[in-house]
Amino acid sequence: MGVSTTSPGKGIAQLTVDFPPVNALPVQGWYDLADAVRAAGRDPGTRCVVLTAAGRGFNAGVDIKEMQRDTGHGSLIGANHGCAEAFAAVYECEVPVVAAVGGFCLGGGIGLVGNADAIVASDDATFGLPELDRGALGAATHLARLVPQHLMRALYYTSRTVTAAELHAHGSVWRVVPRGELLDAALELAAEIARKDGYLIRLAKAAINGIDPVDVRRSYRFEQGFTFEANLSGVADRVRDTFGKDEAREAGS
Repeated sequence: MGVSTTSPGKGIAQLTVDFPPVNALPVQGWYDLADAVRAAGRDPGTRCVVLTAAGRGFNAGVDIKEMQRDTGHGSLIGANHGCAEAFAAVYECEVPVVAAVGGFCLGGGIGLVGNADAIVASDDATFGLPELDRGALGAATHLARLVPQHLMRALYYTSRTVTAAELHAHGSVWRVVPRGELLDAALELAAEIARKDGYLIRLAKAAINGIDPVDVRRSYRFEQGFTFEANLSGVADRVRDTFGKDEAREAGS
């Protein structure tokens, strides 16, 4: 359990997240993921990072139960900082990051793939932000990188999900494949990227980030301020306490 790093091919670092049962990451898990991504990017032998996950789905966001066990705000603050670091690590990775998404990609998962350079998804993959059903806010910054503005808003307000095929139609998913072919398809794209000159691919990543119209780190931290306000007001606890108990919310997530 945790975050592991392997080298499946020349110039490729594969990071696998494994936090059973649904890859809802605890606070330390987000920091571990950030450290692993940054370490892979710093390795001069790495030209592309593939981010994937073991188990039923890619990512289910933060560990809500960890927050519910905390009588103070420590877990919330930790999750806020941990998510911010993990999302930024993907965006700021010195080499391109390919996200291989199978199954559900929710909450914090959107933060990761929204900051990735390319997404390969399985045909059973679904993407969404059920934040309003979980007493939280955030990652609209990253959902806006996957779909047009008005669709982002409708998805955010309703907590609905979209399929990999729908994101492919919007141009944000590179390729959609059967679940059993997901990793091979992601590694195929990574290998094509990794064949480029190592120094030049790093310059390309820095250049593309430099012309990005949105400062994703600042934008996401702005959103997180409202998450903390929701907690201080008590509304977050009221909504979060229904998590896993309300059938309508469970279906919507």
